[in-house]
Amino acid sequence: MLTSTVYLISTITIVALVTWGLRSFPFLVFGNRELPQLVRYLGYVLPSAIMVILVFFCIRNANFSEYPYGLAQIISILLVIFVHVKKKNMYISIMSGTICYMILIRTVF
Repeated sequence: MLTSTVYLISTITIVALVTWGLRSFPFLVFGNRELPQLVRYLGYVLPSAIMVILVFFCIRNANFSEYPYGLAQIISILLVIFVHVKKKNMYISIMSGTICYMILIRTVF
């Protein structure tokens, strides 16, 4: 029992330290200097690119040739687009699409 507790605490400690180190690394490297042009560019384009990758990842196993023809995915994606155009808030958009999808697959499809 003691061994498993020590193992668990040491694992959590190591994971916390690695997470902290990775998150503090950019601040240690760049400090108060201006970010390089490449880093600013990546900060501008990567969020959109990641969202597109996530959409394709989420619909990769959808079967559009059999009932329900991927309707839960399509409706949820359209809802995310609509909410994002209206609210301009990524978190609200993602949460609304996720909640819509979960409700649709549990009740309708």
